[in-house]
Amino acid sequence: MKDINFDLNELDFSKVGSWPIAAKAGAIIVVCVLVMVLGYFFDIKGQQELLDNSRRQELTLKESFVEKWKKAANLEAYKLQMTEMEQSFGTMLRQLPSKTEIDDLLVDISQTGLASGINFKLFKPTKELHQDFYAEFPIQMEVTGDYHRFGRFVSGVAALPRIVTLHNIAIKREGKNKEDSSNMSMSITAKTYRYLDENEIAQLRAEQNKNRKKTR
Repeated sequence: MKDINFDLNELDFSKVGSWPIAAKAGAIIVVCVLVMVLGYFFDIKGQQELLDNSRRQELTLKESFVEKWKKAANLEAYKLQMTEMEQSFGTMLRQLPSKTEIDDLLVDISQTGLASGINFKLFKPTKELHQDFYAEFPIQMEVTGDYHRFGRFVSGVAALPRIVTLHNIAIKREGKNKEDSSNMSMSITAKTYRYLDENEIAQLRAEQNKNRKKTR
């Protein structure tokens, strides 16, 4: 061990050619390892990271391609579905009353109630409520009758050619005789809907934007 240390200490770096073979071999190994380490950090590592990024990008592009291919393959089905939705939406729009038809609809609801044999204690249209693209028109009602008449009234309203939904239904007995099912009252809120025209939608959005600015 001492000889080796001595030999290493005696090596003259200015006369590498005169080194023993073992010393030359060791020096070559050290230089090769150093070159490999430096090459990895300065070249191979960066290329490896670039390769990994390219593989991830390739996977993302493949997934995007498959998704687009599926959409392209089902394009005709999507077009057909869109056409059906447009037709269905048009049918629903035709079931919504216009401004001028609201009064006629109120008459239809009241006549449906009278034809069902119920009596109106309250029939109160309230303020129209504007939503994103339609207006909601609530009607508060309180009627008297029995279960059968109430059922006929609800069925009659549902059968109207215009869309009317019923909400907040509450039924209670009138008078002291709890067993008398012919003397009952029902409170109910009917709602019909109206599609807003372009001017009304523009005005509604302008008001909404104005309110947002006030709250900031």
